[in-house]
Amino acid sequence: MTPDQIERETVIDAPVERVWSVLTEAEHISGWFAQRGAEIDLRPGGLLTMHWDELPTTRARVEAVEPPHRFAYRWTAHFAAAEEPAEGNSTLVEFTLTPTPDGTRLRVVESGFAALATGDDERKRNYDDIVGGWKQVLAQFEAHIAKVAA
Repeated sequence: MTPDQIERETVIDAPVERVWSVLTEAEHISGWFAQRGAEIDLRPGGLLTMHWDELPTTRARVEAVEPPHRFAYRWTAHFAAAEEPAEGNSTLVEFTLTPTPDGTRLRVVESGFAALATGDDERKRNYDDIVGGWKQVLAQFEAHIAKVAA
């Protein structure tokens, strides 16, 4: 059985407001996530489109925008990359930013893998691809934000 969620977190040596900007602004998203760029309508219900080097373009719907502490979107699973995110073909990604004495704790939780409306093998493949991916993405985020002017 495929687990339902992935949780990762790291502490970024930057203030919450800067982490928020790098997390939510299209011009920064290509520096740490979608290599070929992104477009984002930063409001609940807004569209987030991410372009990759080796994956199909991915569509997401913004679920929550609570500057500078919470950002969430629902994005399509691999088998539904070109579709509109909906129940059964997408997972929910939630970022939480919390100030710490050392900067900002960035936590990401992706959930909904168990509810994907596909076969067990495809569900597990989606989970396995992403479980390792978030560790890499957070490392890329840290490297990118270190280059962004304070």
